[in-house]
Amino acid sequence: MTEESEPYQVVNPATEEVIATVELAGPAAVDAAVARARAAFESWRNVAPGDRARLLRRFAAEVDADREQLAALEVANAGHTIGNARWEAGNARDVIEYYAGAPERLFGRQIPVAGGLDVTFHEPLGVVGVIVPWNFPLPIAAWALAPALAAGNTVIVKPAEPTPLTALRLAELALRAGLPEGVLQVLPGRGPVVGQRFVTHPDVRKVVFTGSTAVGRSVLAGCAAQVKPVTLELGGKSANIVFADADLDRAAATAPYAVFDNAGQDCCARSRILVEASVYEEFMERLERAVRGVRVGDPADEKTEMGPLISAAHRRRVASYVDGDTEVAFRGSAPEGPGFWYPPTVLAPIAPDHRAFTEEVFGPVAAVVPFRGESDAVRIANATEYGLSGSIWTRDVGRALRVARAVEAGNLSVNSHSSVRYWTPFGGYKQSGLGRELGPDALHAFTETKNVFIATEERAT
Repeated sequence: MTEESEPYQVVNPATEEVIATVELAGPAAVDAAVARARAAFESWRNVAPGDRARLLRRFAAEVDADREQLAALEVANAGHTIGNARWEAGNARDVIEYYAGAPERLFGRQIPVAGGLDVTFHEPLGVVGVIVPWNFPLPIAAWALAPALAAGNTVIVKPAEPTPLTALRLAELALRAGLPEGVLQVLPGRGPVVGQRFVTHPDVRKVVFTGSTAVGRSVLAGCAAQVKPVTLELGGKSANIVFADADLDRAAATAPYAVFDNAGQDCCARSRILVEASVYEEFMERLERAVRGVRVGDPADEKTEMGPLISAAHRRRVASYVDGDTEVAFRGSAPEGPGFWYPPTVLAPIAPDHRAFTEEVFGPVAAVVPFRGESDAVRIANATEYGLSGSIWTRDVGRALRVARAVEAGNLSVNSHSSVRYWTPFGGYKQSGLGRELGPDALHAFTETKNVFIATEERAT
């Protein structure tokens, strides 16, 4: 430990045991990391596209070979179930491999002009600072670093204080794959120190932030002072809209997992369940059976479907939404003893202005309200400052399209709860964020478009 760092004890949320001690960087360490990244950028941007692609493919291969280790770290560090953690490690591999195909395909355009040739280039920005949350630390780090590196930028990742282990492992794997020193760095530290320095440092040319809307506003305001581009993926309060003509058995059976996956610590959680009034009681009977069947326990157990919350403080915050005046329709079970456990909980009846229905709980708490007809469903779904994700359950294709076009959210699924594919864009409306990650859209978010005109006639202008 140096004068510019402090120790942080990393805790397993399922056992409350300390599993590692990590040094958190101070201001001087941040500036040194930015200097290394700035120096590495000059050579990395000039690596031949085919060679950069090969290095990224090697990086993806190293992640693939290390999937079980990465998954085990995520189980111990973040409390993710082993099934989810394996998917997340595979997703990180897939994202890196997907963008490994980008360096040779980062096409500009030739634009017809009089008197010469006009072409565009997509130039890398420079040093990119990536601020990663604690809820999905491994895949979200990959979502930013992969397209940024593919476009020729260098990257510094700041993992969340409670969950640094998989990001640190990614940095090791990148070096093993042959990425030059300084191209990808991981710098554990506190948000007001490391994250804030990303915002204020003139050599950090872009900031990518995933986290709360409140902190996202602060990042945006700080970057505005330097006209520094940002990508923000912020909060959500997504709706799961169930129409009377839906397959109610399937809709009810899957609804708990759309909220309680990762213990509800998911910006895409469909925590507002809207049910057409004519089938409300019938749906609730099915939902209760499904909720009581959710297996909560040791995240390392292959049969477990939901693990713990991240910390005792976060558990207290989640519990504050279920006060003495809140009607609990039914609950699942959770272990007793060590660990930050909270049972799957469904609130109903609940007023549409109750804070558990309007605010992001970020825990395993769902609220159910009835609606009457399409327009009422859309009105309730859009009555929120967020707009990240959502689901629509109906057998009527026309209704599905009408409602999907009307709901103000960036990622919608019909008769499913899917939000994330590495080859399709991901991002939110309103206060759920700015910009898009994943898919082809993300790559250009890490470049500047440069226009070059070459005169071929003496009088061309």
